[in-house]
Amino acid sequence: MEKKIVTTSQAPLPIGPYNQAILVANPDASMRDTLFISGQICIDPVSGTLKNKDLQEETHQVMHNLRAILQQAGMDFSHVVKTTIFITDMNRFSEMNEVYGKYFDGDFPARETVQVSALPRFVNVEISMIAIK
Repeated sequence: MEKKIVTTSQAPLPIGPYNQAILVANPDASMRDTLFISGQICIDPVSGTLKNKDLQEETHQVMHNLRAILQQAGMDFSHVVKTTIFITDMNRFSEMNEVYGKYFDGDFPARETVQVSALPRFVNVEISMIAIK
């Protein structure tokens, strides 16, 4: 097993002691490579500002950040097998879910959605992913 750090300037740089993603490459051709993506929030990687005028904009930016990391690892949303969504208000779940669902072509990954009291930079949604290629 080989562990590789995945980093791209097309997604926000980490704001703590973690990496954007870790790719676990299996040297055995019969095993697949697995990508573990750290939770992403709505930071615009170019300006460093939050894209959070509403929950839909936040969710789009989160998904753009996740897509950039997937692409850096040679993957896309079709490779995603698991997501974890953290949201600060479950009453707003449908707003987030409407945007989230547009990024998958009906081949949805497993997921859980958890309401939390607060998220980094006081955003409303954070999403992490696991993808396999």
